[in-house]
Amino acid sequence: MNISMETISIANLTIDIVRKDIKNMHLAVYPPNGRIRLSAPEKTDSEMMRLFAISKIGWIKKHIKNFNAQPRETPREFISGESHYLFGKRYLLNVVEHKGFNKVEIKGTKTINLFIKPNTSKEDKGRIMREWHRNQLKKQIPELITKWESVIGVKANDWGVKQMRTKWGTCNIDEKRIWINLELSKKPIICLEYIIVHELIHLLERNHNDKFIAYMNQFLPKWRLYKEELNNLPVSHNDWGY
Repeated sequence: MNISMETISIANLTIDIVRKDIKNMHLAVYPPNGRIRLSAPEKTDSEMMRLFAISKIGWIKKHIKNFNAQPRETPREFISGESHYLFGKRYLLNVVEHKGFNKVEIKGTKTINLFIKPNTSKEDKGRIMREWHRNQLKKQIPELITKWESVIGVKANDWGVKQMRTKWGTCNIDEKRIWINLELSKKPIICLEYIIVHELIHLLERNHNDKFIAYMNQFLPKWRLYKEELNNLPVSHNDWGY
């Protein structure tokens, strides 16, 4: 796919323009600093892109404001005594150098032991911890999906976990595939459950319209509380790229 990039400035906002082989224009605002990107079909007229961006200024500023207001974790150093979270519970990290395999284990109710080889870099420690979080999340998802498929009356063909920049989850409606954001491994289980319900309901209704909201009210009446809780929790410090 051929991709070209340029920028435009509107209302004191810099917007990255990405021209690529797609059918429609898409606008996204990325954490942590509210970087803005407009993706457009390769032959889209520049003035059309500018007008599209202008029409979304209110939406852009709302998202930037939300990002700026959301608390953020400091960068993780992966050293002993550092706080780490699993499903909303705080643990203290204990780094143990040994000659065996790299592994992560929970000890008691307050400690996560990170066993690593001597001289393991911070980046590798982070990778080990991310994979551990991924595995912990994957243990929780199947039961929740099965539960809510039965309640809602839908069936997902597949699901997966990945790091996502702007969404807690996504649903490919045509393929009936759900993706869950890896960061949900750090949030309370009810937040994960809320996202799973949200994405499964997209198999009934594609858009976030009144019908979608009615389904959310029907199947998970307190969903607004869970959404607020999730969006008020600290998010990881990441140097997000495109």
